[in-house]
Amino acid sequence: MRAGRHGALRRQAGAGGGLVIWLLVAGLAVAGPLPDADAVFPEPDMARVELGRLLFYDPILSGAKTVSCATCHHPRFATGDGVSLGLGDGGTGLGPDRGPDPANPPEQRIPRNAPALFNLGAAQFTTLFHDGRLELDPDRAGGIRTPLGADMARGFASVLSAQAMFPVLSGDEMAGHYSENDVAQAVRQGLLAEPGGAWDILSARVAAIPDYRTSFDAVIGSRDIRFTDIANVIADFIAFEWRADDSAFDRYLREGTALPQAAARGMALFYGAAGCDGCHAGQFQTDHGFHAIAMPQIGPGKAARFERHNRDTGRMRVTGEARDAYAFRTPSLRNVTRTAPYGHAGAFATLDGVIRHHLDPVASLRAYDPAQASLPGAAFGSDRAVMGDAAEVTAIAAANRLGSRSLGEAEIADLLAFLAALTDETALAGRLGVPARVPSGLPVDQ
Repeated sequence: MRAGRHGALRRQAGAGGGLVIWLLVAGLAVAGPLPDADAVFPEPDMARVELGRLLFYDPILSGAKTVSCATCHHPRFATGDGVSLGLGDGGTGLGPDRGPDPANPPEQRIPRNAPALFNLGAAQFTTLFHDGRLELDPDRAGGIRTPLGADMARGFASVLSAQAMFPVLSGDEMAGHYSENDVAQAVRQGLLAEPGGAWDILSARVAAIPDYRTSFDAVIGSRDIRFTDIANVIADFIAFEWRADDSAFDRYLREGTALPQAAARGMALFYGAAGCDGCHAGQFQTDHGFHAIAMPQIGPGKAARFERHNRDTGRMRVTGEARDAYAFRTPSLRNVTRTAPYGHAGAFATLDGVIRHHLDPVASLRAYDPAQASLPGAAFGSDRAVMGDAAEVTAIAAANRLGSRSLGEAEIADLLAFLAALTDETALAGRLGVPARVPSGLPVDQ
């Protein structure tokens, strides 16, 4: 591999089967294990992918027919929505321009930041959502562990397809205000996967549209369309559209293509002295684990309607274990320079800011200014409730498991340069793009 002017890069196979990188930069030698570029993706069936694309952008799957999957996961915002906490049902507009509909405003913000969709089709992704409440589990009926129960898991082809069951049943996201439409009414009555429940209502809507019926005939035959069929083709689309494994870092892993010097120094720090790979491991920089790192909490928090608080205890809501309090899933860092804001609640506006939080999490938590968050529309009372509660801030701080460390300004700049090397421009743009129209004839978020 060609050496840079100020140093050299050498790669070799490590004892553990991964790569070991040896960097000599300005006379400093750093060694650390690197992941293999070995991600496994499903072979795309383009008829299913094309059908899933249309459904992903079609508001037909929301109770009031105003919100699509793309409303919160749009390529214009790197498969997120560009804000800390979005507005689902009852909002109008897209991304930072989205605001409440005066005639039907949202009851609250969506409790957590919209996560990016990159590489979710890879076999390595077996746990989804910030709290991991959806997990691959071969010992469970349907092969998936979900808080909605085993009966809800049957028929989904993967955890990626199963995740579609959650937003369509959420009043804040897609179902709508209690009782304002047939889907919301079914959800309120607890009729979800049962005959005549929310899923049946949505499936019937899709089946009644001739173009969708014809497309499904080609992929499942002439039988009735089930909600799981809809979710499965949407997952096929996501896996194809936002596969992101052709970044400069991937090309370095596969072919030894040199990184820019600042990115190479940042890689040495990431997999060396900075210790980032302790959690951000593997080809996509996630160990798929859960860690409490004193992340600030803004917004309504993830809680049941009857729970009158704004706390979000993260993984503990799934496991019930006190040791999991305030722990959240390690996010993948693919295209991370484009996926702001950061954190489970989108508390940090910049990548520089969230890196500095990792250097001293408790001090950062206590000094946090919620004004930096991007919260579209008028203020909600929940926006700053937790950060104004000294006891709750103390509880978040006490759960922290990430020690402090020191990095200089030049080192932070080098880390940022390496993180930029995780960008896959093809995935950012999307392979098929936003359709001009969808079979329902409803407006498409462009």
